[in-house]
Order: sequence, then C-alpha cells, then structure tokens
Amino acid sequence: MFAKRLILSYTKAVHRLNRLSNGGGKNSSEYEFAASCSFLLRRPYSLDANNPKDDGQKPVTVSLYQMRKTIKTSSLGESVEGATCIQTFCPVCHTVPGASEPTGTDSSSTTPTRIYVNKTTGNFTCSTCQYLGRWDHIEKFFLPHNRSMKTVQELRKQRDAFLELKKEQIGVLHLLPHDSVPLDLEGAKEAIRQLQLENILPEALVTVKAHWNERRKELSIPLLDVEERPTGYKTLHVGPDGEICERTVPEANASGLIYLRCSSAGVLTKVKDHQSQTNAILVLNVLDLLALGSVKQNATAVCLPHGLKNLPQQCLPGLERFQRLTLWFNYDTAGWDTARNYAKKLDERRCLFVRPTDQHPTPYKALLEGNIEPRTILTKAQPILHQSITTFRSLRQDVLSDLQNIDKVQGVKWKRYPTLNKLLKGHRKGELTVLTGPTGCGKTTFMSDYSLDLAQQGVSTLWGSFEIRNTRLAVTLLRQMVGRPLDENLSEFEQWADAFEQLPIYFMTFHGQQPIRLVMEAIEHAQYVHDIQHVIIDNLQFMMGVQEDTKHLDRYWKQDAIIASFRTFATKRNCHVTLVIHPRKERDTDELTTSSIFGGAKASQEADNVLIIQDKRLTSVRGKKYLQVAKNRYSGDLGIMPLDFDKASLSYAQRKKKPDGSTDDGVNVEGPNGNPAERIVRRTLF
Repeated sequence: MFAKRLILSYTKAVHRLNRLSNGGGKNSSEYEFAASCSFLLRRPYSLDANNPKDDGQKPVTVSLYQMRKTIKTSSLGESVEGATCIQTFCPVCHTVPGASEPTGTDSSSTTPTRIYVNKTTGNFTCSTCQYLGRWDHIEKFFLPHNRSMKTVQELRKQRDAFLELKKEQIGVLHLLPHDSVPLDLEGAKEAIRQLQLENILPEALVTVKAHWNERRKELSIPLLDVEERPTGYKTLHVGPDGEICERTVPEANASGLIYLRCSSAGVLTKVKDHQSQTNAILVLNVLDLLALGSVKQNATAVCLPHGLKNLPQQCLPGLERFQRLTLWFNYDTAGWDTARNYAKKLDERRCLFVRPTDQHPTPYKALLEGNIEPRTILTKAQPILHQSITTFRSLRQDVLSDLQNIDKVQGVKWKRYPTLNKLLKGHRKGELTVLTGPTGCGKTTFMSDYSLDLAQQGVSTLWGSFEIRNTRLAVTLLRQMVGRPLDENLSEFEQWADAFEQLPIYFMTFHGQQPIRLVMEAIEHAQYVHDIQHVIIDNLQFMMGVQEDTKHLDRYWKQDAIIASFRTFATKRNCHVTLVIHPRKERDTDELTTSSIFGGAKASQEADNVLIIQDKRLTSVRGKKYLQVAKNRYSGDLGIMPLDFDKASLSYAQRKKKPDGSTDDGVNVEGPNGNPAERIVRRTLF
C-alpha cells in the first residue's frame, strides 16, 4: 500500500513538472515570455555584416557551466576558455552533423572556422563572417557522441536552413575606399605633412597599413577582426577649424580593431610571434595610437572603434590573446567612468588604468607637450579591483581627478532645464533618482522630455515603461524632439524618424506586472551589450503588480526589496537609475513631501535625488505646477522649477527669459506663489 502511494505521488509530481516546462499552469505567461524572441526592443538594424536582424538581444538563459558542459561533451570537444569568450570549432560551418570528417566553409582554407561564445551573454561570433547570433540557435548543433541517426538527419535539415538564414543576414563588408592607395615610407611622410601630425613617426602609418586619398586629403586605416581581416576603417582629415576629425565606418557595431605592434627597440622591430605579445594598451582614437608608435614599450597599442560611445561585444575576441590590458583614456571623469565600465566587459582582473589627472594626459597630448614621457605614465597604471579596505593613499589620485575635473564630475548638463543644472548640478552615473507626483500630473511626459534631453547629448538610455505601450512612448519622444505634432506634418516623418534612430535610446518590451528577476536580467544584459548609462522604470507599482505566488509577502517589504535591487545595480554598474513611484493618497490641498512616497522609508533613504511634481492648479487661484527638488545628496541644494507645459511639443522645456522677466512667448515666469521662478535652499549634504 505504501509503495502504491509512493508511486502515485511520484507520477503526479512528474506530470506537474512536465506541465510547467511546457508552459502550462498558473504562471505559464512567465515561461512563454522567457521563450520570446527578445527582451529588448529597439529600432530595426540594417542587414549588413555587422548588424544582422538577430544581434543577440535576448539575455542568456543558460549558465556558463551548462555552456562549458555542452561544448565539452560534444563530438567536437576542443575548446579554449579565455577572459571573456569560449573559443571552439563552429559546429555548423566546420562540420556536417553525422559526417566523420570536418569540412570548412571555404575549400581553399585549411583552417576550420571558429566561433567565440561570450561567457556573459551567451552570444557567439563567427570568425569567418562575423555573424552574431544567440547561444540557443547553435546549442543544438553540439552533438554528443551517442546521438541517434534520427537526430542527425533532423539537424542536417536545420543546418541547411541556418546557413541560408545566415547568408541572407550578411551584407556588404565595409572595405577601404577604392580611390585610396596604400602608403609607403615616403607617402607616409607626405600624409603627415599635409595633416600636420606633429611628432608622428611615418613608420607607424606603414605598420597599420594606412591608405591615403590625395583628392580628399584623407587618411584611412583598416579595422581588423580576430582573423586580421578588414571589416571597416577609420578616417582622419583636417576639419574647417583646422582640427583633426576622425570618423568610423561603420558608425555602429564595428567588429574590428586597429593594432600597432611596438617593442622595447622601436616600432620597426619585427616581432617573431604576434601571439606572444601579451600586453596591450587600449586607446580611444587614432592619434593616440600613432603617438604610442614612438614609445619603446613591449606591448601592442590597440585603438577601439567607437571611443567612449560603446564597446561592441564582437570586438572582444580580438583582445582574448592579451593577458594584461592597460586602458589609457581621456584624462577626465567621462573617460574614467567609461574605462571602469569597459573593464567589466574585458575582465577586471587583467585590466590596469591610467588615472585621469593633469599629470596623465592622453598619449598624443603627452607627445606634443614633451613634459613627461608616455612610458613613465604607463608605469603608474594601477588596477581597479575593489578591496574591502582601502586607504587615502589609494584614493589620492581619484580625489585629485575629481577636483581637477569638477565640471565633468557634476555630470551631463541639461539643455532644456537650466534650473536643474543650478540645483542638481548635472546628471551623474551611479545615482538613484525617485520621481513622484499626483496621478495625471505628467510624470511620464516630464520624464520622457528629461531623458530625451540627455539622450541627445549621448547618454545611452533604457526605457522600461510598464504603464504605457512603447509605441505611444515613442510618439511622445518623437514629438518632443520635433517640437510640433507630426500628424499635421506627415511629409517630415521620415526625416525626423531617421534622426531619432540615431539616438541611443532602447526600450524594454515588458508591460504590466513583471518579476524583478526577469527585469534585472534584461537591464544587466542591456548595460553590458549597449553600455547603458541611464535606466528609467515607469512606474514601480505597475512593475510590482499583484502576483499569486507573492500574495503572502508584505507589500512594503516587496517594494523595499525591489528598490534595494536597483540601488545595488546603480552602484555596482555605475549606471543612473530613475524610478517613477506614485505617492500615497493625501488631501489635494496638502503639498507632497518625501514622506508621501508610497511604501516604506527605503525609497527616500536610498535615493540620491528626490523630485516631486507639485500641482496646485485645481486647489488655488494662482496655483501652478512646479518640480520640487526635495533631496539632493550631491550638493544639498533644494528648490523648485516651474513646469510650463507646451501642448504643441508636449514639453516642459524652459524658455529663455528676457530682461523684463518675461519669456520668449510673453509669459511672465513666477514661482507657485508669485515669487521668482528659481528658488534655491542650502541644506546639508546628507
């Protein structure tokens, strides 16, 4: 009897697990959503070699251990694990399922195709065509030794379909301009003279295989992939103001790097084995790369394709062979913050940093000034690994850097809201901002205008709109960018839509209540892949929702746990997070305070900035709508900023004031009580 009951309970448990794995049960929406095509929604990519349709937007849903096990137990077997990628033979291009001997995609090539699987995202890059795909697309082709014939036949059909799809998504490579010619030593000297590149050695241009266009007076240098094949290029030319202008082709998601091999004996010294060079110096532009050509250092100088903008994961395989990376970026806080973010991609354990101070300028500037040898600066590079305990001696250079770059430490300035610049000083990475206000006061409209201002200045933004659809949000952002309704000017839509596509704005496809685990997976993936600097959650209550499996939890405790997750993410990933939270219900005549934020006290305690939209238009004759800075941990300045809504542009942007106190449209700018618009209150920092 006991055995019968045991078998019955075991059978029920197995059926229950099967239903869950197939998407059944009460929480089937979670499983269906996890298996959807993408967590992040962005504008469609062009179909070229570096921007396929499926560019690995979905976060990895398999552990690193599982990826290692799948590759190791396959018939291919061989793999090399590096700092950021697992390198192995391509199970699609390299071999046909069931074949006894491997085959390459190119009959003239004896080297089998290799793929590089990113250990963080699970996305893989093909070394032959630079195709970027997801792990779940290729995992099934890693056949175990004990496969059945039926499985092999099915995979052969899937392989053919996969290769056809791959061909469709690979377009034209960005090769060097056909009217440019490779430089020899004499040609390099002439190019240096025409571009007025002081102290640059002509041998450096020859080493990087530079090309010169005499008609356009333009220098082109190829970007090389992991197999040292050109996939794009950078150009240098003299601008109208006499400054050197640099451009990268393609403008986004370039998969190549520029390498300049140096040695302790000089740039022209031949290196017996390129792979034996284990030290690399990473710089942001070509001038800094060429300047390192004169440095006697046993290392390889590497120029990143997109500077401070982002570091595509397609570039990571090209840096796998280096055991130590020295990041020498702009000597300001922006370069320092970017260096720390890039280090997380490259593996912090092998990264050293040149601290951003006046005594540590960029390589080209150091070469021009001649006051300090670049080699001396390199010897002062330090690791950034966090320690449990530190001393002022370790913080000394960071403190000096902040004092020397006080404007950039304050963050990105708003162009639409100059009053916010006076109060908050700027938008800084690593902070948590809470925005609250009564229902219907325009929190989402203000936040979209607020974020658009920053995105137009290059701040990569990830929108998580759980309350309204992404289409409606995009319409609002586009209208705020244009400044007038586009439905009345449809002929201009294509022009403005193209301009909007160039902004670094991404959208999450979540809507309504979502588990915090799924949301954080999507955010962390976006921050890694797209170098997100600003995350917006609108709003927290919609994201929390009411879930059956958490009904026994205290609602305040649940909200505090979510806020703690975002606080930890903002600090560890050096990313600004803005949370829109509804206030608790209070009397319309009462002003909202930090105590009015719904939930416990954790939201206002953890936040670096608390912004409150006060709307007194319906409760007072002279009532106005204004934004109150109720907490400012950076400078301690508190105050208010009037919010005058322009219905045509859906914007609260402040208009310029005339000497008589009126704005450009004749409206007098006053505070909510008839006082001057800008009122700043000095308080303590904490």
